[in-house]
Amino acid sequence: MPASESHLREFCNLGYAAACPHLPRNRDWDAVRFSLARVSPEQVTICFVCEAAHAPIEHGKLTFDLASETWLNVHPDPRVSSLAAGYLQTYRARLGAALT
Repeated sequence: MPASESHLREFCNLGYAAACPHLPRNRDWDAVRFSLARVSPEQVTICFVCEAAHAPIEHGKLTFDLASETWLNVHPDPRVSSLAAGYLQTYRARLGAALT
């Protein structure tokens, strides 16, 4: 049975969402967090931290080359790469909106 909108908002959408019944019991991380490490006219470097039980499990940096529109390095887990791409896309959209 699909969860209701209010159930998803209340139990599955914020923080670690421990009460969400849709989370897999065995998962690599509880959260993946991103921040900007460095921005230049040529590249954007994003820091990532993968957390489990409120502690960092893995961390690193991913760099995107603006001239070639490609990642110079990617995370071996495609889920993290996909989330980083979404973070970068949102950053660039906000930056573009701020310039207009």
